Amino acid sequence: MPPSTNDIEKQHAAGAHGPPQRSTMRSVLLIITCTFAMLVNSSNNTSVAIALPTIGAALNIQEAQLQWLVSAYSLSSGCLLILFGRLADLHGRKRTFLAGSMWLAAWTLGCGFAQTEIELDVLRGLQGVGVAASIPASLGILAHAFPPGTLRSIAFATFAAGAPLGAFTGMALGAVMTQLSAPTWRSNFFLSTGLTVLYIALGWYAIDDDEPQEDRRVDWLGAFLVTAGLVLVVFVLSDGEVAPGQWATGYIIALLIIGCLFLGVFMAWQHFLEAHQLKHQLHARDRTYPPPLIPPALWTRSAYRLTAVMVVALLTWASFLGWNFWTQLYYQQYEGLSPVGGMLRMFPMFVTGIICNIIVVMIVAHVPVVYILASGTLITACASIFFALIPSTTTSTTYWAYGFPSAIFSVFGADFVFAAGTIFVARVVKPEEQSLAGGLFQTMTQLGTALGVTVTTIVFNRVVAHDARRLGLDPASSSAEGGVPAHSPPMLAGYRAAQWTAFAFGAVATLVTLATMSGVGIVGDRKGTPSPSNASPSSVDSPSNSKDPRANDSKDSKEGEGEGVNEEGEVGSQTETVVPGHSVPVSRAVSREHDHAGRVRV
Repeated sequence: MPPSTNDIEKQHAAGAHGPPQRSTMRSVLLIITCTFAMLVNSSNNTSVAIALPTIGAALNIQEAQLQWLVSAYSLSSGCLLILFGRLADLHGRKRTFLAGSMWLAAWTLGCGFAQTEIELDVLRGLQGVGVAASIPASLGILAHAFPPGTLRSIAFATFAAGAPLGAFTGMALGAVMTQLSAPTWRSNFFLSTGLTVLYIALGWYAIDDDEPQEDRRVDWLGAFLVTAGLVLVVFVLSDGEVAPGQWATGYIIALLIIGCLFLGVFMAWQHFLEAHQLKHQLHARDRTYPPPLIPPALWTRSAYRLTAVMVVALLTWASFLGWNFWTQLYYQQYEGLSPVGGMLRMFPMFVTGIICNIIVVMIVAHVPVVYILASGTLITACASIFFALIPSTTTSTTYWAYGFPSAIFSVFGADFVFAAGTIFVARVVKPEEQSLAGGLFQTMTQLGTALGVTVTTIVFNRVVAHDARRLGLDPASSSAEGGVPAHSPPMLAGYRAAQWTAFAFGAVATLVTLATMSGVGIVGDRKGTPSPSNASPSSVDSPSNSKDPRANDSKDSKEGEGEGVNEEGEVGSQTETVVPGHSVPVSRAVSREHDHAGRVRV
């Protein structure tokens, strides 16, 4: 039989003291290390994006092919997150983080010496492999190093702040170094290499040593199926609208079918492995039937609310990146601004992004997570409304009335969902699933990015084509050949329609949050290290004697790292006590009851 809930609780209690004690300085350096990894990951995209025209001129790359310098990086990093998240949990998060970061540094340096388009495309793809290893490992490292409490909230929020900070740093330094340095665009890769080497050195010292895992079996067949499926689906989403026959192109249809087939077989294989493990309780040395790469029970954590958070992340990134993509094009193509001019108009979003993560640290231990997620997704959705209603005039007044508040609103969803969402995920998954869950969360954001840009692009193209034909213009031709001018009513109608679509993604994310997360409560702790052995109210009525082994697994799935979730999916509230003779606080669960209005009372 599988381990009962009480058995799982004993395993957690045995490790309740968590990682070894470290100095305050070492804890700070650990957070800085992981945040630097996120910063470099984000800057690797924006520094290249702003230098695309210069790179294209230097390497004779056609404009239509420039997108692959960005897509190759995102494709490899996004589709390998799940595999490397699992490897980090099994073989060591520090080991995976350092190996991935060293891989990233090597290929980033190589990018600086690329001489052809193909070389740079391949090197960018190899760069992404390193990111796929280091980012989910970072989330697992932070979750293991900081038990639920204020320090964990600070760590996750600081890590999340690395994304907007890195995006701005990459964009600003990328523009300056491309324009002013002798190596031009190559300087961006040399600088990124130096930053990567710096955080490798910090990580070697600051990150806790890995704890040995007895069972290191990897579901390699599942890894192949999910990676191949994601690569094909993301490729189709990225290339479908620009293919020769668009979505009717033969290879687009074929690859989409094959990709979906791979993902369907992957899900069936995971269910088979889980059922086989539960039925036979296979020994750790059995390599024929390894544990599933993504245990299907993982999706049931906190009464399926973990799945809801993943869906909210996907929809939020679809809204945010849809807004971001079309806002940049609006500034550069419709208004005719330079890349630097467009960057300056979007500067408020980077400042707001940092402020948002500070806000999360301040409120996550006091405000139910449903309000944090719902407010963030709704505000991001509202950012698109400003551009959906923007007038045809392009004056400074237009920017301050529409563009400026839109830039401020845009990042609330991404930052609130990432910071609060990862804190929630870390609390409701098991200790040995931390990096896997982090990689899965990041994968959802990557899929959301591809989905948002693809769907908004389809809407934009259809609206522009419809309005252009009504005016007697050819949407397939350039403006010089009688096509649609960049600054014209059909183009503006397309931008507005794309932003309405981005708004729809954010609005649906808000509705999903309100419908599924209302019973979760507060996920941040003001203080203390909760004890997993007594944190879950649901453990009182454990189904350990159930004849159906899945019942035990379902109940176990509601147990988080050092934290429990009751049958309604609510995160248990805890307070700290200190046991004499122990230097580490031990927590006890605080019983809660509901008043007649349904509010939670301690």
